[in-house]
Amino acid sequence: MVYSLMRIESPADTTRLRQPESLDDLLLYRFSRLVSTASSMVIRLCEGRFGISRREWRVLGVLAEEEGLLSSQLAQRAQLDRARTSKAVSSLVGKKLLTRAARPSDRRQVILALTDSGRALHRELFPLVRALNQELLQGLPEADVARLDAVLRTLQARAQQMVASHTGLPKANRRRGGRAPRSVE
Repeated sequence: MVYSLMRIESPADTTRLRQPESLDDLLLYRFSRLVSTASSMVIRLCEGRFGISRREWRVLGVLAEEEGLLSSQLAQRAQLDRARTSKAVSSLVGKKLLTRAARPSDRRQVILALTDSGRALHRELFPLVRALNQELLQGLPEADVARLDAVLRTLQARAQQMVASHTGLPKANRRRGGRAPRSVE
């Protein structure tokens, strides 16, 4: 079955995104459901066949494209918080897929790089993950894939603008279940 981004069932379909009335109408919720469903195959592949977590896969992928990053740079590029990045890095070092080397100009900072085993794992795993992505996109005509790419780039840029402009929002506190601290009166 081929789905098209160009065919909209009714005007109400776009109205649902612009004026959501339920959880299923929220754009970010729909993206989250898509990511959860589709990425479950990648997670099973990573964990079941290669013995790495999805975060470790993300770290490997980023470092395969750009080695020699500092941990803070890696966290930013992988879009992970520093604690999760540190945990993934430590695990990958333990699995001998990654190395940490002190930066010559500042020994407090470490440079991260893939080992030969890390590069080999990436070379083996990336084509499998790419095939899953290609299979997912087979449901769309080429023109819609191009349009989807453009739409995703636009939404990413808009999200980055929003993050920059909403600096007053409180930080998440995952240790406390995401609850904001209660004020004492």
